[in-house]
Amino acid sequence: MYLCIYLNLQLVLRFANRFFLPLWNRDHIDNIQIVFREDFGTDGRGGYFDEYGIIRDIIQNHLLQVLCLVAMEKPISLKPEHIRDEKVKVLQSVESIADEEVVLGQYDGYKDDSTVSDHSNTPTFATVVLRIHNERWEGVPFILKAGKALNSRKAEIRVQFKEVPGDIFRCKKQGRNEFVIRLQPSEAMYMKLTVKQPGLEMSTIQSELDLSYGQRYQGVAIPEAYERLILDTIRGDQQHFVRRDELKAAWEIFTPLLHKIDRGELKPLPYKPGSRGPAEADELLAKAGYMQTHGYIWIPPTL
Repeated sequence: MYLCIYLNLQLVLRFANRFFLPLWNRDHIDNIQIVFREDFGTDGRGGYFDEYGIIRDIIQNHLLQVLCLVAMEKPISLKPEHIRDEKVKVLQSVESIADEEVVLGQYDGYKDDSTVSDHSNTPTFATVVLRIHNERWEGVPFILKAGKALNSRKAEIRVQFKEVPGDIFRCKKQGRNEFVIRLQPSEAMYMKLTVKQPGLEMSTIQSELDLSYGQRYQGVAIPEAYERLILDTIRGDQQHFVRRDELKAAWEIFTPLLHKIDRGELKPLPYKPGSRGPAEADELLAKAGYMQTHGYIWIPPTL
């Protein structure tokens, strides 16, 4: 639920900026990633977590809600019911999840917790590709990825655009344009662009247009996620809360997959704590069309 407090950010970005309107569709976007990574394990919550797993805990609710905000059509107003109407339409358009577009993982040492069964099949990592069957998003994979005991802590949305046709600069290997919304930590949004490298030669390099909230809005208190939710509850504002039909549609997407995991038909792959997760997850990303930018690292600006 707490990632959904970025609803207002998404609404303003998508529907108050004209240059996004013609770009936000299958004609220009190749793939979209919604990522939640933690650099620690269950930390004493093993018994609780083992009953649910990473899909129920994070993907089915938090990340799926973010997907709705990214993919929904413009609501007719900012009233909570109108916003939730559009979110339900997105969920009802999601196709059944294919087994070959799922990678599950379980970090080494997870079963060392005395409250976790030695035979646990519970995933602590998952990458799932969702596909939305509608006019705007047909053919665009939405890649939902979450995991524990990974090499970094972050939550972000990565919108990767298609390659430039007729590339006269031969800079395809440097990577595609990406619009990244960093939800936590170091809240920011930045657009990865190809620019001319300084100097006399006609060479290109990847850089970014960057809005880092901590630097741009110094002295402004940015509320924590649950502070916002508590305030909404006091005010009676339901826009960040899930409606019954929305909840039903969300569970219909993931319940078949969860049943297969519970029956042991899909097994999590082992991965080392502090890694990116199973190597098969990166292979699935590449198969879905994501092109990783090598040699480029976004560095949050210092104050």
